[in-house]
Amino acid sequence: MAQNKGANVRYRAIDKCLSAKHGRYSWEDLQRACEDALYRAFSERISVSRRQIFNDLNFMESEAGFRALIKRTKDGKRTYYTYEDPNFSIANMPLSYEELDQLKETVLLLNRFKGLPQFEWMEELQSKLADKLHLNGTQESVIGFEQNMDLKGLENITPLFDAIVNKQVLNIRYKSFKKNKPITCEIHPYYLKQYNNRWFLFGWNTEFNAITNFALDRIEAVSPMLGEYKPKPEELDFDEYFEEIVGVTIPKDKRVEHIVMRVAPDRYPYIKNKPLHPSQHNYDKEYRISIDVIPNNELIALLLSFGSQLEVLEPQNVRDMMRDHIKTLNKFYK
Repeated sequence: MAQNKGANVRYRAIDKCLSAKHGRYSWEDLQRACEDALYRAFSERISVSRRQIFNDLNFMESEAGFRALIKRTKDGKRTYYTYEDPNFSIANMPLSYEELDQLKETVLLLNRFKGLPQFEWMEELQSKLADKLHLNGTQESVIGFEQNMDLKGLENITPLFDAIVNKQVLNIRYKSFKKNKPITCEIHPYYLKQYNNRWFLFGWNTEFNAITNFALDRIEAVSPMLGEYKPKPEELDFDEYFEEIVGVTIPKDKRVEHIVMRVAPDRYPYIKNKPLHPSQHNYDKEYRISIDVIPNNELIALLLSFGSQLEVLEPQNVRDMMRDHIKTLNKFYK
């Protein structure tokens, strides 16, 4: 089956026309139907050529496509297209063997959510699919994911997710590790992210007039509140938001640093194969690596986790951050 998202929209639009009980459709009619469907799907005008319509019809008839039997009826200079079987529709087709295998793999992956209260609905879905695909009792788990079933705050994932989708302003009671008393915030939620087996909420904090993040395990209460929702800025793309950091924290008034590190020879292959950050460059002859990130606490914690097998060479301010953390650690082991 074709994997192109636009192509699938066109196939469904053509299918709707060809399976219509009344009416007949020329290639121009199919073209308009496809362009209208693409506009509804992507909110932009995308032109579809005559050649594309014929290519789509040929694909739908092919073994690689939907094996549709399409009848062509001439009326003067025009040709009209319908299915030979008026009850045929690509929506009624059974899954291919390849699609069944992919669906089975998906069901097995859903097992990772078992036991998490906020995903009980997914566990029920997994059970139904497993029964339909005859997987019950025949497949043992062959893949594992790190997850902490006792982590606090997991029960908040569903209400926070719903609030993001429904653009609901929230009142959140939050107690950070740095403060003795909880604070109450008005939050316009935008995004949920998992890092280091913890979940974080990102949203507009009206008190600070900025986007801030909240660890879900430090949220004590969540409740909807009245008020006009502040939409996420159009220019904000959370896939890009985290590009210049390790973890979830973007410190104020700090810039991207070119950080060079020396790695112990026996550790170097591991860090080379599992980069610390997408910007990582490797220098094999010198057992050195470099990354371009904004220094934050998560980065320092990651670098410290390598102990004596990794040394920050530059810049000096990051070396100082490492030294200060090591000095604090040394106080505990005198």
